[in-house]
Amino acid sequence: MAPNAGLPLDAQGILELAARSMFHLFSSISQGMFLVDRSGRIVWVNEGYQRFLPALGFSSVDQFVGHMVEDVVPNTLMRRVLETGEPYLIDLLTNRAGTFVVSRIPLRDEQDAVIGAIGIVLFDHPETTLAPLISKFALMQRDLDDARRELATQRLRLGGDRSAGLRLAKYTFASFIGTSPAAVEVKRQARRAAQSASPVLLLGETGTGKELLAHAIHAASSRAAGPLVSVNIAAVPDTLLEAEFFGVAPGAYTGADRKGRDGKFKLADGGTLFLDEIGDMPLGLQAKLLRALQEGEIEPLGSNKVVPFDARVIAATSRDLTAWMREGRFREDLYYRLNVLPIRVPALRERRSDIPALVEALGEDVALRNGSLLPELTSDALELLCAQNWRGNIRELRNVLEQTAMRSDAQRIDAPALAQVLREAGVEQVAPAPRVISGADSGAVSPTHSPRQLRPLAQQVAEVEREAIAAALAATGGNKFAAARLLGMSRATLYGRMEQLTKKNTID
Repeated sequence: MAPNAGLPLDAQGILELAARSMFHLFSSISQGMFLVDRSGRIVWVNEGYQRFLPALGFSSVDQFVGHMVEDVVPNTLMRRVLETGEPYLIDLLTNRAGTFVVSRIPLRDEQDAVIGAIGIVLFDHPETTLAPLISKFALMQRDLDDARRELATQRLRLGGDRSAGLRLAKYTFASFIGTSPAAVEVKRQARRAAQSASPVLLLGETGTGKELLAHAIHAASSRAAGPLVSVNIAAVPDTLLEAEFFGVAPGAYTGADRKGRDGKFKLADGGTLFLDEIGDMPLGLQAKLLRALQEGEIEPLGSNKVVPFDARVIAATSRDLTAWMREGRFREDLYYRLNVLPIRVPALRERRSDIPALVEALGEDVALRNGSLLPELTSDALELLCAQNWRGNIRELRNVLEQTAMRSDAQRIDAPALAQVLREAGVEQVAPAPRVISGADSGAVSPTHSPRQLRPLAQQVAEVEREAIAAALAATGGNKFAAARLLGMSRATLYGRMEQLTKKNTID
């Protein structure tokens, strides 16, 4: 029997009308929508979804329609919806087109059989529209990470597996704080890398969070239950590096341990080996590292036997490896072996809009570790922090915050007091520039016009509206629906304001 067969005819008609109305409503208010049939073949795409097609590799709807959904929409779960009949009402999807908040709903016939599914893009800029929710989730995730580390420490104290406990991943992707486009993109790339077994090469200046991302990639990978072993190559003397990597056979040389010693490759077996500052590795050892990566086996010092290992390698460097290759300081073959999944970690000055959230998180950490509460920063002090170039990136920012906590007895600190701390910390100060009214900016501090001369209030209001609308459209890539939501108005209201401002010749 059909699910609604017992309804009166007028009620049945109302139900069908409501279903059609809801479909049209979702199609008009969502960022995009498409339908698949029972086999998973795409049969329809609405106008909103068409703007994502170029990023997915299609120039027209005709090229897109007719494909199996998993072949053209990376990371989709539509096939699972078709197989289980269960909806995914809220999910986060990341692929070549960007990061989206999506819903996936099965479609059923009158006999309640699944005949297809509908995919709905609810938000296409979650880092903007859901920024408060994402920040709250990040705080909860950090608390969870702290609890896990404390639990691992307690296990060690109670005599648990010492080698495993010491090599747990300390961070997850939620630990990489930031909702700027640059931060969202690097996390998107890192999440994709976590799903692969290929080597990863993290590139970026010191203090940007490369080690944190290495931990997060390991924690999100299929090897998360295995060990994470780190080696800071720059911190180990060249003469000891080979033994550190490959281990030492029993009695290999005078003074060597009679039981021998495992190297980092062996300790990382079944997990991940993180090679920090790979650019500082001596040329002679680079050849041995390349062979180990290619063959999947090592030869401990003083041994004639090869030992197989299974470890995923993540390398990081602050060096310009391409320049070092030209100078003969880094092997090209090793570079190409490591540079399979390169991820460039942005400098802090490239994501300035993340600094307020970083200040909050780092301030909490400083208080927990040092017992010194960070004074509340006034808005002008925070703007001063956002304006700096931060050559040492997040590490330098943390140092300044620690000095601020130690030096200040006041509960609030303003820009002049913070400027004194910056001077004493050796930071090359940059004066903050005025900011325009904007949506989710790229992190740069944008100069605005010089102070307005006294003019009629209506003219000043129109100019502010023009700037706000232009900034919202720029932040959403010209998407008027998203821009309207960012401005807290309906799409119809936005169209009306744009038309009025155009008539007044105030829109560029």
